[in-house]
Amino acid sequence: MFAPIYKTISTAAVKAIVGSQPRIYGSGLAPQGVTAPYITWFVVVGQPYDHLSGPPGADNDTIQIDCWAGPKDDQELVCISLAKAVRDALDAAGQACRIIINTRESDTKLFRVGLQVDFIHNR
Repeated sequence: MFAPIYKTISTAAVKAIVGSQPRIYGSGLAPQGVTAPYITWFVVVGQPYDHLSGPPGADNDTIQIDCWAGPKDDQELVCISLAKAVRDALDAAGQACRIIINTRESDTKLFRVGLQVDFIHNR
């Protein structure tokens, strides 16, 4: 139930957008005042592959990955490009994802594209 998200999405294409010291944060929160663009992610649900012959050998975790950019109006394409780079990284790892939100926060004016992935991995 500990999917290797950071390792999977820390590709050259993602780092080109979020920095060589990638601004990728777990638990769904970024540090206050962090420079956009950045990524946050968190586990929505974790489900072990149970079987009767022993302990689970794999997990199926649903992970939400949020891509953030802004607040200037011209940053929407940056957010979309970041989401595409994350999607490509997940695809390359054999993990299909879906878009669950594409919005702009009313308070911060940051653009947000939220992806959800069912991350299947061995323990």
